Amino acid sequence: MENSLLNVSSDLQTFINKFEPVKFKVMAKGIEVRGINNMHNNILEAKSIIERLKLNLTVSHNAEMLSYKGFEVNNL
Repeated sequence: MENSLLNVSSDLQTFINKFEPVKFKVMAKGIEVRGINNMHNNILEAKSIIERLKLNLTVSHNAEMLSYKGFEVNNL
């Protein structure tokens, strides 16, 4: 995963360093965090990190993502 991090924004890199996701996939506009057991608490934690550090990121989640226990963190 380290090689993939070369193409992410500084805000996204800061988020990855603070949230420390075990599994994630780099996408065109952000990352997809996968394999989350407690979805609600992890989404709240992600939003809290973004707000506290004033990062230009947003968290998105839908029913399809629930099937693989994931959510997205995207650049604004």
